[in-house]
This record gives sequence, C-alpha cells and structure tokens, in this order.
Amino acid sequence: MKLLIGLLLLVAGIYLAVCAALFFMQRSLIYYPQPASVGTVADRIKLAADGAEVQVSVRPREGTKALIYFGGNAEDVSASLAPIAAAFPDRSIFLMHYRGYGGSTGSPTEQALHADAKVLFDLLNVTQKDIVVIGRSLGSGVAVRLAAERPVSRLVLVTPYDSIESIAASQFPYLPIRWLLRDKFNSGSVAGQVKVPTLIVVAERDEQIPRASTDQLFMRFAPGVARFEVVPGTTHNTISDQPIYDELLKGTR
Repeated sequence: MKLLIGLLLLVAGIYLAVCAALFFMQRSLIYYPQPASVGTVADRIKLAADGAEVQVSVRPREGTKALIYFGGNAEDVSASLAPIAAAFPDRSIFLMHYRGYGGSTGSPTEQALHADAKVLFDLLNVTQKDIVVIGRSLGSGVAVRLAAERPVSRLVLVTPYDSIESIAASQFPYLPIRWLLRDKFNSGSVAGQVKVPTLIVVAERDEQIPRASTDQLFMRFAPGVARFEVVPGTTHNTISDQPIYDELLKGTR
C-alpha cells in the first residue's frame, strides 16, 4: 500500500511539475520574436503604447487609404512589406512589429497586442478613412478583434484559427489547458461582431492550424460576411508563394 501511495504521489508530482512548466513557459511557445531585416529606422514610425515603444514599418502614399498588417508568431513583418505594397499600390502600408519584435520594446502578450493594434488604428483613422486590415496566422486573432471593435473597411485573414486555446487543448488533451493558458486568442468569440467584408485564405496542406479550427471560425461569422478561399498545394508557410495568393489580396483592394 505504501508503495502504491508513493507511486501515486510521484505521478501527481510529475503531473503538477509539467503543468507548472507549461504555465511559466507558455509564452515562449507562442511568440518567437524576430529582428527587422528590411529597411531602416527611416522606414518606420514609433508608436507610443502603454509601457512600450512599438515599431511600425511603413510605405506611405498620399490619400486616405491605408492597410494594417499583423504577422505570424515567428514573422519579420518588414520582409512582407514589398509583396503587400505591390498588391496594394495605392494604399499606405503599416506593418506592426509586436512588442519584442523588430526593435519594439516590451514583451508580447495577447492583451498588449490587442491594445497596440487599437492605438495604431486610432492614430491612422484620424486621416485614413478607408483601412483594410490583414492578419496572418497569430496575427489573424489580432485582426479579427480589431475589426470587431473598430470601423475597418475590409478584413483579410490568412491561415486563421478559431482559438489558440482550443488548438492547444487538442495538442495537450491530458493537461488543464483552459485553466493554464493566459493568451487564448479566441477569435471565434468576436467574429460574429465583424460586419465588413471578410476574406479567409487557407493553405490546403496547413500543418500548423487544423482545418477544423479554420472551418469553425468561418462558421462564427454572420451569414454573407465572410468568404472562404483555399490555396491548393500549399502549407502554412508557403501559402504566400503562389500567384493565386497575390490575386486574392488584390481582389480586396
């Protein structure tokens, strides 16, 4: 009996240790900050956010049309400036480097990313009245919430998910993920509040975001708001390599 109790205590101790490790390390599993590889400080603006200075790569244009881009969890968004600018030649382009990325100070959290996105939008919306928002992978969660809370003109979601919480729960079925996870990025809970035309672009062979999660997100939008496009033969990180991807973006100008 003592041996059995000892084994149970050992198993319980290991289980609690795994839970504790996941709780304290979780953000290092979500965010992979990258330095900016393209452009100089002259090509960026500094966003004064709460407790941080957020860098934003910029391609300016005259007029009142703009585009805000939120990238993936391991993306250097400055490298995406050229292809996005080519797809939207008449819009000013703003690509936000999350806290800890590309020279931005602070540390990335879900709350900080959402807050910084609204600060950037509100700053631009003073003069830019037609703002398209694109979110890729992790950034799709930032983009959905921004579109639910601010008057964006159109929304594009690339390889999006319904929630990071549900994906993590399926990956760690024996751990109390819903209690441990701090950054849940529950896009589905706010998708129904989005009223503007929305394009969801999916990689046919996405190995990181389960298709079921993206399908679930699509169903959360009100009827007629979102449309769904699959880019054949692509994976999570190769979707933007195909010409059809550029064509889909151009269709949202």
